[in-house]
Amino acid sequence: MSGKFPIQPIGRFAGASQPVKRPKEFACFSYDDNHEFHLNDSSIKYYYTPQLGADLSKGYESFQKLDDSEDGHLDALLKTIMAYESEQGEKIDAEIITWRGMMTKILGAPFENFDGYAALTHLSHSPMAHDQQLRDERHPISRIYVASKEAQHKQQQYRSRRGYKFETLSTLPSIWAETSRDYIEAREDHVVNNKAQYCSVVRTGIGSSILCLGGEVDAIWDFKPIEHGKPINWVELKTALEIRGAKDMEIFHRKLMKFWIQSFLLGVPKIVVGFRDRDGFLVKVDEIETQRIPQTVNATPNPSWNADLCVNFAGTFLEWLKQTINDEGVWRIRRLPQTPEIEVFKVEETGHGDILSEEFKNFRIKLALQSRESAA
Repeated sequence: MSGKFPIQPIGRFAGASQPVKRPKEFACFSYDDNHEFHLNDSSIKYYYTPQLGADLSKGYESFQKLDDSEDGHLDALLKTIMAYESEQGEKIDAEIITWRGMMTKILGAPFENFDGYAALTHLSHSPMAHDQQLRDERHPISRIYVASKEAQHKQQQYRSRRGYKFETLSTLPSIWAETSRDYIEAREDHVVNNKAQYCSVVRTGIGSSILCLGGEVDAIWDFKPIEHGKPINWVELKTALEIRGAKDMEIFHRKLMKFWIQSFLLGVPKIVVGFRDRDGFLVKVDEIETQRIPQTVNATPNPSWNADLCVNFAGTFLEWLKQTINDEGVWRIRRLPQTPEIEVFKVEETGHGDILSEEFKNFRIKLALQSRESAA
């Protein structure tokens, strides 16, 4: 059993956006400085304007980098969902459970031709609902452009470390009133550590599909509301090369697509972009409202991407995916580099593969039994 979803021609996805449900956070979790999991918001950070002129390359050698060579699967997300469902006494109503990163790739597919990816998915039926878990596969899916990709990977690593440096320069561990002046002024000298993360878990919807997404949030502008589901003034922190001409602007507008998708999916209202010069020094900081990005891009001649088209593509693809994956077992979702289609095919006839933890499977069985007893 298999299927292929054609990406081209993308014109068939043009038009007014399919309905989108505002992302609402219903749970969260944190990783501490050692990347240990905690079911709380202890790693939340607070935005505070960075100092211009800071060297984004400073401390490169002491960078405490998270080892992401091993796939953490959906374990942290599933643990958080279990805690919420245990408290509520029922399953969440999401049809698809995945990380924001996976959905970012799907929404950007009509305008991203060169990067391939693969994911594993599993369909889990129950008397109440069905869930589909999507998990990124970290191992290579293609050997095309190996040499150039290695060089690009090294460049990307260097750029990402500058990005993490910008996050360190732009955040505080507590609100401003509770942070010392010495700490604020010494941020350029702080060791950069990307192991600590705050992750938001939201309920959202695209088209006819209800999704549960988990994703890292960089910082908060003010404070987090006590009531679940209220809008939160999150801040996404990004870096870019300073814009000196039309070519730089074109490159930046293409970057805005990923900036917008990532923030749109989790309901992040503001993006703060730190612009660096060719030597890696911070020369400008801009605050961008997420909702205004599509309008900004569309106002330019020959825009390189369209937000409504991204949403319509994702909504149509997710509906097709739910219809295609109609049986138990483990399925693979794959797009090879420079190919105009996304493939879906079964790789295991039965079981869950390693997508679901034993803890989560046992919990869901127990929850289903409790629901039946309550309904009897």
